[in-house]
Amino acid sequence: MTTDSGVPAGAEAVPAASPGAQPAKRRTVLAWALWDWASAAQNAVITTFVFGPYIVQGVVGDHRPGGLTGDTWMGISTTVAGVCIALAAPIGGRRADAGGHRRRNLAIWSGLVLLTMVGLFWVKNDVSFLWLGLALMAAGNIFAELAGVSYNSMLPQVSTKKNMGRISGFGWAMGYFGGIFLLLICYVGFIAPHVGWFGVGSEGGLRYRAIALMAAVWFGIFAIPIFLAVPEVKAAAKVRLGGGGLVDAYRQLILDIRNLFRADRHSVYFLLASAIYRDGLAAVFSFGAILAVSVYGMASGTVLIFGVVANISAAIGAVVMGRFEDRIGPKRVILISLTGLVVMASTLLVVALIHPANITMLFWIFALIMVLWVGPAQASSRSFLAQIAPPQREGELFGLYATTGRAASFIAPALFAVFSGLFGDRIGILGIILVLLGGAVALVPVKSPAARARADF
Repeated sequence: MTTDSGVPAGAEAVPAASPGAQPAKRRTVLAWALWDWASAAQNAVITTFVFGPYIVQGVVGDHRPGGLTGDTWMGISTTVAGVCIALAAPIGGRRADAGGHRRRNLAIWSGLVLLTMVGLFWVKNDVSFLWLGLALMAAGNIFAELAGVSYNSMLPQVSTKKNMGRISGFGWAMGYFGGIFLLLICYVGFIAPHVGWFGVGSEGGLRYRAIALMAAVWFGIFAIPIFLAVPEVKAAAKVRLGGGGLVDAYRQLILDIRNLFRADRHSVYFLLASAIYRDGLAAVFSFGAILAVSVYGMASGTVLIFGVVANISAAIGAVVMGRFEDRIGPKRVILISLTGLVVMASTLLVVALIHPANITMLFWIFALIMVLWVGPAQASSRSFLAQIAPPQREGELFGLYATTGRAASFIAPALFAVFSGLFGDRIGILGIILVLLGGAVALVPVKSPAARARADF
């Protein structure tokens, strides 16, 4: 395990760490987790709560470019980005492992994410700017996901077997709290006042374009520490890339997946199971705001505040259950979290069907309890994968983790649309419940190396 040496970017690489060695210093862990804090600028502000809705409502509005609504174009853009990620993530992770370039790759992708944020400043609230906005948002999502492959593969460098769950949960919590602080800053500085900071008003969508610059500054500042405190690892000699071309690389990748299944099929089972339930986890946030307004009567201006409180709830869950994970293991935490999600989502479904007078208040209560379980499921999934990944192959496995997640990303939205279309918006949440339940069932037979060793003993 590497420790904090204060080695600056470009310093000599150190041997790859494996969970179970000496723990990293606290400032090294903090530097690693600050990238999660920084990435909230892309995840919470650009994609989810601020700039994405601005594209749909402010840029497109009532227009139907190409005969399609803004929601449809955003869905197409997201789909294209997902395909690109699915194609690039596993190869990028394998090349980072083989070349010893995890930190360098993280720096490159992070820099590209920052540039897309800056570019969004030129997206005015006119339908003619739709294509620029969609292209930049899709590119930002691609670069952020590829950066996450390298970032997640660094988890074994800053943790041990005993504290991996705690550190992974701490990283997720930092991401949530980063989103909370940045959303509040954006709300107070640019959204709530008639004239925001620096004299920013509404003309030309300036307040939202200024938020994009604010997000870029936030991301740029807080992404720096990881490059100063977490050293690079040496190249993994065992990772083969084929003849160097993309086709050869994928041919070798398919061979490696086949070999991985033969050597450790539980790793493949986990990738498939996690792809299902992670799609459900993403849908909880993706459709939560839609349901809050359309079914549970929440005012549209209150949704951002709900997003802040929801992030707090998810962060608390990630921190608390991260400590339990180090005692009971990541798989149990994931199953407990998925059970909690299914129970709370089912409760919300019943509330929607009964439609009591205080339905909005009940949504606040049960929805916040529901998202409490999202953070632990996400954090423990990351640490569970890090535990089963072969040494010096973490980047490859996290690349496959991103790929399988993207490959299954249509399931929850499709089921949500089917149930909403056939039975009304109130029943749409049933599609998300089925996805979460299916992922939990698929996870049950998956065993970690330690569990299999105990069984053999």
